[in-house]
Amino acid sequence: MKSAKNTISRRRFLKRASAAAAAGVAAPMVLPSRSPGATAASNRVTVAHIGVGGQGGGLLGGFLGVAQGQSVAICDAFKSRREAAARRVDEHYTAVLGQGSYQGCKLYADFRELLARDDIDAVVIATPDHWHVPIALAAVRAGKDVYVEKPLGISMDHDKAMRAAVHRQGAVFQYGTQQRSFSRHCGFACELVRNGYIGQLKAIDVVAPSYGAIGGVPDPHPVPEGLDYDMWLGPAPVAPYTRDRVFGVGRFHIYDYALGFIAGWGAHPLDIAHWGYPFIPTEYRGTGFIPTEGLFNTLAAWNVEGRYASGVELSLKDGPDSTTFVGSEGRVTASRGSISAAPASLLKVKIKPDEIHLLQDTHHYRDFIACVASRKTPVSNIDSAVQSDFISHLGDIAIRLGRTIRWDAERETIVGDETALRMMHRSLRAPWTL
Repeated sequence: MKSAKNTISRRRFLKRASAAAAAGVAAPMVLPSRSPGATAASNRVTVAHIGVGGQGGGLLGGFLGVAQGQSVAICDAFKSRREAAARRVDEHYTAVLGQGSYQGCKLYADFRELLARDDIDAVVIATPDHWHVPIALAAVRAGKDVYVEKPLGISMDHDKAMRAAVHRQGAVFQYGTQQRSFSRHCGFACELVRNGYIGQLKAIDVVAPSYGAIGGVPDPHPVPEGLDYDMWLGPAPVAPYTRDRVFGVGRFHIYDYALGFIAGWGAHPLDIAHWGYPFIPTEYRGTGFIPTEGLFNTLAAWNVEGRYASGVELSLKDGPDSTTFVGSEGRVTASRGSISAAPASLLKVKIKPDEIHLLQDTHHYRDFIACVASRKTPVSNIDSAVQSDFISHLGDIAIRLGRTIRWDAERETIVGDETALRMMHRSLRAPWTL
């Protein structure tokens, strides 16, 4: 178990190198401190990447740009993806060295082999959604800190299990809701709310794109060479391979693997809603559209209404991304690319030194690496991740059942509806477990 007081030390660096040698794994090549952008080995955080497709590839580039981190391992069910990512890592550090050739990145088809290494400090997880929590749980239990792409779990029980493990192990957890750092105006909007500049909060309006996920060809095809399809499925039910199941938007819009974009994109504006008002509604009702033909069967459209215990109203609809806080004395709207307010003078407010400040670091990946080294809590912590993810799940359940769902925030459970209560859980295909 990692202590919250731990820091990466020279002794720890030597210990993990020795452990790697004993296990027959080449220790990460040490980047000299004098290399451009390099950090002393005693303070460097070794990072592994599990899932290096579209989003995972983007994250890899982001983490390669953090001098305090060093990417040392790649894992993906696609052979071509992991090989391309490893070449990218080696080429990056070769350029950093400025001479010779760096070959310190090791490839894995099975994440369990990667997690068995004692010389890896942190893991970046950007797999399909159904793998997020099972892999992150295994990583935390193996003593690693984790950066987990959004959304968090495909069930509320998965979310709870993840939170319990993070706290029990004393792990550092960063949620992949990058708007908390890269979009500084989102933090400012939440500071206006938290410090009372819009008066008493009355309502929160959240809008998230759905991208109209309808269709998906169910006809089976041969599994492509280089793909470990059984590992890709992992804890999900056995299903024949089809391109639309694995490539494109399929993995986001098939209920066995995801909740759909009510969570997949909704995680971003809902995260800002929770950042500005750190509670979740206790009542949910809604309507939506779920396709009945083709592979895709998550919500393609939604309109959720909720109410907080305080009386504040929540709406969650599909459309262009935004989070709007409505107060008794004004309103503020933040999206990934912009901020607006009424009155406009709110945008000129200077948050006072003794007021609530939410912005932590303007670089989401650097914030995670720095917190791994210092044992501080990252800006997108596990507690907020679970709470905002719950809103997506409860809205989805309310729409699927066509009735009002009531949430006991203290006990964190659905009350008065046994069918809805069972929907908080999803089974995993053997031999995978939480």
